[in-house]
Amino acid sequence: MKFDASIHRCTIIIHSDLPTGLAMNAASVIGISFGKTIENLVGPDMQSLDGLNYPGVIHSPLPVLLSSGDYLQELQRTAKEDADIYAMPFSALAQSCKTYDEYGERISSVSSTNIELVAIGLIGPKKKITGLTGNLPLYK
Repeated sequence: MKFDASIHRCTIIIHSDLPTGLAMNAASVIGISFGKTIENLVGPDMQSLDGLNYPGVIHSPLPVLLSSGDYLQELQRTAKEDADIYAMPFSALAQSCKTYDEYGERISSVSSTNIELVAIGLIGPKKKITGLTGNLPLYK
């Protein structure tokens, strides 16, 4: 997917029961993954008047919202069925692993229907993303 701020919206939705530290971890992991996988999401570096470099940031707002675990699963199903929506799910399983190798071993032995989501990132057409998340409260 190539991100276009004029037609796309992105958001991160966090499980409302997740403690603050784990919620921040989930949001940061999704943000890093978005930056790696979505072309044109991050803008070019900028320099201050005195030449200090400020690395590129996201081209659009990135609201962090709250949701129930059931709705996180529903969002993942919806995104799977809609080619216009890119989803970055983040699981409790991933958060519980101490190494990436452990994560790979554990996730490959479980069906996705049995994987609890703690957060999901969505990118897609503004109308579709707003329709899915417009009624969710902002993480505060």
